[in-house]
Amino acid sequence: MTTRRGAFSVAMVAAALLLSACASSSGPGGGPVTVAPTGVEGEWVSADGVAVSRFSGGVFETVATDTGNKLADGNYSYLDARTVQITVVSLIRQTTSTVNCAMATQSQLNCTSSTGQQFILTRKVGQV
Repeated sequence: MTTRRGAFSVAMVAAALLLSACASSSGPGGGPVTVAPTGVEGEWVSADGVAVSRFSGGVFETVATDTGNKLADGNYSYLDARTVQITVVSLIRQTTSTVNCAMATQSQLNCTSSTGQQFILTRKVGQV
């Protein structure tokens, strides 16, 4: 696998991991109240900014930030309170892979693909 192809694969997986689940409601005085997402629920951005992954209720999808086109989808489950296993289906490459992500902080996921490639996802601003 070439370096360029490997980087593209990592970007595709990272994009597949971004999610959304931030909720808001009306608070005192009628202003919005933002409820912080729990676990990995919400939207996560790849380090290079090319993809956003949305996690919600065990399902995720990754979309390109420039076009909004879906790059990957799949599902996820918690291995423990801070570790998530994601089954990623690349819509471009027509492949399925597994990614394990550890929640380093409420805003950072450290992920490793089944091929050993590592990448970081950052929770989208405004969702912490």
